[in-house]
Amino acid sequence: MKEKDDWRLQGQERYLTGSTLIHRKYRQNPNNPNWDHDHCEFCGETFSLLDDPEHLKEGYATEDDYRWICSTCFNDFKEDFKWRIKEEK
Repeated sequence: MKEKDDWRLQGQERYLTGSTLIHRKYRQNPNNPNWDHDHCEFCGETFSLLDDPEHLKEGYATEDDYRWICSTCFNDFKEDFKWRIKEEK
């Protein structure tokens, strides 16, 4: 649950307000073949292709797969950031 002075807010409004996000399974960023994980832009939870039960396997990504947001943070901040949701093709 989001609080007034939530520790997860660290200036993301500069690059995530109004962004289009897609709910999808985690996948490697096509522009960096050596990338095997990402972190939630807010809480830092790990998204990974590795077989680790503690790593997230799906979430919300920007259209270029560069930024990832976990479901908890998505639900906590979706109204503040006015995200648009796009269906995955």
